[in-house]
Amino acid sequence: MRLLLGMLAAALVAPASALAGGPTLTMGEVPLHADRTTAAAAPHFNLVGLHWRGSGSVLYRTRSAAGRWGPWRAADDDGRIEHAWHLGNLDWTGESTAIRFRTRGEMSRLRAYYVWSPVEQLGARRLQIAGAPSIIPRLSWGADESIRRAPPAYANTISFAVVHHTAGSNNYTPAQSAAIVRGIELYHVQGNGWNDIGYNLLVDKYGQVFEGRYGGVDRNVIGAHAQGFNTGSVGVAVLGDYGTTSLPAAAKTALEQVLAWRLDLAHVDPLTLVPWLSGGNPRFPVGIPVVLRAISGHRDTGFTDCPGDALYAQLSQIAKDVAALGGPKIYAPSVARDAEGQVRFTARVSAAQPWTVAIVNSSGVQVAQGSGTGSSVDWTWDASAAPADRYTWTIAAPNARSATGTLGAVAALAVQKATASPAELAPGETTTLTYTLTSAATITASLVAPNGQLLAILLTAPKPAGTQTLTFTPPPGLLNGQYAIAIAAIAGTKTATASVPFTVDDILTGFSSTGPTLSYTLTRPPISVALQVLRGTTVVAVPPPPPVVAGPQTLTWDGTLADGSGALDGTYTLALTIADESATFTRTASVTFDRTAPRITVVSYRNLRFSISEPATLTLVVGTQRYTRILKKAKTTQFWLRTKPAAYRLIATDAAGNSTLVRYRR
Repeated sequence: MRLLLGMLAAALVAPASALAGGPTLTMGEVPLHADRTTAAAAPHFNLVGLHWRGSGSVLYRTRSAAGRWGPWRAADDDGRIEHAWHLGNLDWTGESTAIRFRTRGEMSRLRAYYVWSPVEQLGARRLQIAGAPSIIPRLSWGADESIRRAPPAYANTISFAVVHHTAGSNNYTPAQSAAIVRGIELYHVQGNGWNDIGYNLLVDKYGQVFEGRYGGVDRNVIGAHAQGFNTGSVGVAVLGDYGTTSLPAAAKTALEQVLAWRLDLAHVDPLTLVPWLSGGNPRFPVGIPVVLRAISGHRDTGFTDCPGDALYAQLSQIAKDVAALGGPKIYAPSVARDAEGQVRFTARVSAAQPWTVAIVNSSGVQVAQGSGTGSSVDWTWDASAAPADRYTWTIAAPNARSATGTLGAVAALAVQKATASPAELAPGETTTLTYTLTSAATITASLVAPNGQLLAILLTAPKPAGTQTLTFTPPPGLLNGQYAIAIAAIAGTKTATASVPFTVDDILTGFSSTGPTLSYTLTRPPISVALQVLRGTTVVAVPPPPPVVAGPQTLTWDGTLADGSGALDGTYTLALTIADESATFTRTASVTFDRTAPRITVVSYRNLRFSISEPATLTLVVGTQRYTRILKKAKTTQFWLRTKPAAYRLIATDAAGNSTLVRYRR
């Protein structure tokens, strides 16, 4: 082991004027080829950072201004290697006048960077941001904006946080914290050659929070704190060494508050796992998938001990504390648009409650809205024909920070999917017109005669984008024939139209159903009458039709299928079709066959525990006592009686009246 007493020569001594001015950095090459090297003096410094080449390691100790030598410390590069140089952390040493080095293993070059960062009074300004602790901005801690090498770069999103410690001594005062931050900025830029300070935020042991890299604490600034994982992360460093020292309460509180605010701003659940592709470092080559925690330690991303064993062990609890801070939160908002223009919005809400999704165009007009209740947001906007515009979407829930973003659409104003149901009306019947607007517009709905004559204006009103409905009952005296409801949509200079045909015919009245029997009245003889039985969409029977005559009619299906077999249990649709010279009417009714009794499986006779195969009413008869329970689904259930009966009967009856009996006698 080499011992190098790096009391370096006068070339490394900082100018006297710098001792009272701003931070200064002095670099010196440390000789490695002599067994013992000494110098008469060393620069005045309170932070030191080391760069070295080779696979070996280096230790150092410093002499305080009072003349006392401190303990040996290992230089830690946090796995940062650039151009074959290990870039060590900048460690706080306190005011020092000399340094010694020890090297182990192979080492070809060693550089020492000595930083003198005097204590200066902090500016009074603080960033007060809802949900965040008070943040000391760059202006207040004295950032040197003149040394920044490039403007900030931004990521699309923040997906996780990386927690660091800066290492070095924990023996600093609240007033010295800003001096440490200023020194880190100087070292990262002029020593490491980075664009700016590497961390996005810094927290001291007293709970002070400092703005780090320039560009806005509430923006997705790409830092230089976790090689291969800088884009998409926020780096938060705690000043000091937390290898064996637990995080002080004030620091833990501030760290949790700033993480809670920053992750909520990005809508990240602090308790989730995040799959991520490495951007490349010595541990994880480019493109290697890595699963990180939403609040990870620096060591999760590379070869490093950072943020120290003690702080790293607290990260799981810190994540739980962060998740519990504040009110409800919206997590993982996502927007997916398919090739047909359907835009699906999804998210999670930390506590089940009402939520909304709103779409606003570039003029600030809301064009669509969806809503629901629960902890899952899932709503789709049909934007297939939305006008070409820039839209803003917002997912909101009470007392939660809203999620917002932008998207574009490419189609013009249109009235889509316009239908009337039913499309054939008897006198007094009502049809429901349904249509979709691709964007907000003023709607006019008109009744049009078979010859195209305008008969009446049914509606004129502004409508938002989305699905719309209009009910219509033909007025008394409207003659039989085919009519239409014309829809005209106007939005600024854009127009769109649609026409929905329907038929008025007085041949059929009084349609009703009772089980498999249909009842109706024909006002005159039709051209034809037909009955079909469907199971789903498949025709399974065609019963013989009744005579084609006027008057009251009944038509009953006896349950026989087309192949002559009896209908199996299940639900069937009876479709009655009547045609005359004006229209073809189809009216439907459902009938359910259920001839199978519920199945009772005895789980325990003695403990009165049973499994029932379908929804049923259970009746337990014990002597003269009856106990009833209604099951709305197939399940296992149990009767709780104070005394176990020696004998009983259990009856299960389904909605069709089918029953099953189980008897028990001890």
